Amino acid sequence: MRGEYKVPGGKLVAAEVDVSDGSLNSVHISGDFFLEPDDALDRIDRALTGLPEDSSVDRMSALVQAAVGPDAHLIGFDADAVAIAVRRAVGRATSWADHTFEIVHGAAERPELQMALDQALTESVAAGTRAPTLRIWEWERNAVVIGSFQSYRNEIDDAASQKYDVTVVRRISGGGAMFIEPGNTITYSLYVPGSLVEGLSFERSYAFLDDWVLGALKELGIDAHYAPLNDITSPIGKIGGAAQKRLAVQNKLGGAVLHHVTMSYDIDAAKMLRVLRIGREKLSDKGTTSANKRVDPLRSQTGMSRADVIEALKDHFRKRYATVDGKITDAERARAEALVTEKFGTDEWLHRVP
Repeated sequence: MRGEYKVPGGKLVAAEVDVSDGSLNSVHISGDFFLEPDDALDRIDRALTGLPEDSSVDRMSALVQAAVGPDAHLIGFDADAVAIAVRRAVGRATSWADHTFEIVHGAAERPELQMALDQALTESVAAGTRAPTLRIWEWERNAVVIGSFQSYRNEIDDAASQKYDVTVVRRISGGGAMFIEPGNTITYSLYVPGSLVEGLSFERSYAFLDDWVLGALKELGIDAHYAPLNDITSPIGKIGGAAQKRLAVQNKLGGAVLHHVTMSYDIDAAKMLRVLRIGREKLSDKGTTSANKRVDPLRSQTGMSRADVIEALKDHFRKRYATVDGKITDAERARAEALVTEKFGTDEWLHRVP
């Protein structure tokens, strides 16, 4: 059996594994990485041979690290990457190539329903009733989306939100607030089985799931890269931020992961800072007293319309992975509408952290 793992920004690690009676009978690691000293590769193979086939990434990684020793140089990969490749070889983890992704890009939705659709579609992937999916959002009105654990009163200026007709909603993932005006941001969600990020830390999974969008942005002429933990940035400044939520369902898919990103196409920064209290604090912390009128990294760096940028992102995703066009099912929409009534449209949820 063979498994591969491409380190985001790094090298490819391949594992060829024979399994006998529930154990790794033989393991051979290869790839386009760099490794010194030369015999460290043999030590890695020997350290993994004989392990139970269901050994965790943490256990295999620790054994690999001990085998190579403190003086070895692993360049373009690390012990975790080796362990993930082995887990994929024995079918305990999946890769992008193991899935066909649906691409969903529908009509504009109201903010409360957007939050609910994220949960509903993640639940569908966890239940195995939906294939992994990339969904491009369209916004029906102005909105601020606050993170699951943010304080409403610390984040939102109510008077300003009412003045600018901004609907405030709370999502199920953590992270910071997103200021939205229709046509001025690009938001997407990935709904994937837990097996795709099996063995990856939360920190590593962010870059792993957004590696495709970095490639797409570079095709558009933007020198984009990931800034830990969850920012997509460029030499000119921040482009967007990511957030994540995992549904831990006990099934062969390992549950499901919601990973969503909002990128700035052309935001009115002055308006944003009137609505978001913390935005003002972050500016003052940088010794800045005012903002530029627009925050427009995608518009200014590409010269393209928002619609054309989105089509370029989808085209790049299609080139990298197996895809089909998809849509939200009637059952998923019904589930989302119920979630709006029960959760996302309620004051209890919106003010769960006052």
